[in-house]
Amino acid sequence: MSIADYQSQVADSTSSPQSTGGLFDTVDARTNLAGSNKMEILLFSLGTPETFGINVFKVKEVCRAMEITKTPNMPVGVDGIVSLRGHILPVLTLAKFMGLDRAMSNAQGTMMVAEYSRHILGFLVHDVDRIIRVDWDKVRPADDLFSGNKDMITAITELPDGKLVSILDVEQVLATAFGEDVVGGVDKVENGHELCIFFVDDSAVARKKISEVLDKMGVKNLQANNGLEGWERLKGLADTAQNSGLNLHDQIQVVLVDAEMPVMDGYVLTQHIKADKRFDGIPVVMHSSLSSEANRAMGKRVGVDYYVPKFDAPILSNTLRPLLA
Repeated sequence: MSIADYQSQVADSTSSPQSTGGLFDTVDARTNLAGSNKMEILLFSLGTPETFGINVFKVKEVCRAMEITKTPNMPVGVDGIVSLRGHILPVLTLAKFMGLDRAMSNAQGTMMVAEYSRHILGFLVHDVDRIIRVDWDKVRPADDLFSGNKDMITAITELPDGKLVSILDVEQVLATAFGEDVVGGVDKVENGHELCIFFVDDSAVARKKISEVLDKMGVKNLQANNGLEGWERLKGLADTAQNSGLNLHDQIQVVLVDAEMPVMDGYVLTQHIKADKRFDGIPVVMHSSLSSEANRAMGKRVGVDYYVPKFDAPILSNTLRPLLA
């Protein structure tokens, strides 16, 4: 579907006048965000005073809520399924899923169709507002800032008027609704106990899965929760190796980075690594749920050596294995 057709559909089907007239009309320009440490967020409401957001790259489209077909054996929290342009996708009401009972008196009349880690699903929300562009260094992890529904929020940011935006953790929503995939099809690496991978991801779910893969490979790992923390730790390791006359490559064989992270994203982190000669010969693998060709191009632009979509344990291990040889 063309951008013009898509804009027409949004104008016809969303309840918020601010979401009409070209909600995604700058989508092509978004591929130029690599290395700028910026992200774009689609703001939405669940019928409560809070404002929520979701990374624009995860949203395929926005449309009016559709009639949901109830089916047996649906995961807890999933309302049913809908048929959208030939695709059958599960739908969940975000307010109910997040335990925001006070929102349920308000109609959840808009559906955001999200694509994440090769899953497509619909989120029923009250309405959508607009797209904003923010600096990642203005986005803060949500740890210890929320209670109750904090597991569904990955970060917060602040609007110019001082209003806070809670950014949805789509990966956590998927894991909670459909269960975490069992890591299988991963073999041990010869002499893996002598090898180490440094990985950076802000999602607790992702860090757990990556750790499980590396454990099955028998490879040691070091980890960080965002790009800035990762860069500080990597610089510290490089400084220590340099001062000791050691080769950093003997201590770290691969750096694995997520794309979107608060404070510093994976694109800027990659730029820092590639600009530091001490990391020459250490490949950077981007492991991201944002697996479109545009995102691959963004990664390549800043020097990413390999791009792996989340989350497929065999693909991840098969990508890392030759880099550890």
